[in-house]
Order: sequence, then structure tokens, then C-alpha cells
Amino acid sequence: MYTNILIAVDLVHPDQAKRLLERGRKLLDDGGSIKLLHVLEEVPAYALAALPRDLGEKRRAEATAELRKMADRLGAQADVGVEVRSGPPSSKILESAAQGGSDLIMIASHNPGLSDYFIGSTASRVVRHAQCSVLVLR
Repeated sequence: MYTNILIAVDLVHPDQAKRLLERGRKLLDDGGSIKLLHVLEEVPAYALAALPRDLGEKRRAEATAELRKMADRLGAQADVGVEVRSGPPSSKILESAAQGGSDLIMIASHNPGLSDYFIGSTASRVVRHAQCSVLVLR
């Protein structure tokens, strides 16, 4: 069905990530590829002075290692890449999808609360602005 799937992974919710990976594997065409993406939110400038200088590098390395473990679980069934970006999650997901030529973005979503109706969740922003199909898993 799809040849280039981008799966946005929130490493805080590994159960959702597992469900996304299982569904992505089923939707992938033979010879297709999957990219696992985790977005690190940037630490506010006022907090940087109190944190170790190498914190960003450590966070990126840990996230990359965790994504690699997830990719290894998919085995040889698909060409799986991993990517870690920093910044606002919705814009970085959309940016990665556009640059990678994704034909499907997969993302998990929580049940919306009152604040989501005023601010909007990451998943809803991705759905509104994506240039390809989006599958939202609840």
C-alpha cells in the first residue's frame, strides 16, 4: 500500500510505538522503507545554563539507540532507518516527511483534553498540514 512510511515515535510511550511499528509493517509494500523519527523538544535557553553541556548530545545518542532497538525488532522485513531531530515536534515531523518523500505519516495520539481544543496536539497539527496521508493511532 505504501512505499515510504514515516513513523513518529514518542519514546515516552513505548506501547504506542510498538503498535505503530506493527501496523506500519502491515501497510508497507514489498521493497518499501520505514523511517522511525523521534523529535527532541529543545530545552529553553534560561534552563541551559544549569544543565551539563553535553546533555543534548547524550539525549540524542540515547534516542538514536532506542530507535535502533525498535528497528532491529522489525528484522529484515523492511528497510528501516532512524532519525532524531530537535525542535517543535509537529514541524519537524512534517519537515522530515517532506524531505524524505514519505507517502504516509504514522503518529499516535492521546484522547484530547480541553487544552487540545485551544492549542492543538502534535497529531492534529500534523494531520492539518501534511502533504501526504496520515494515520493516527489511538
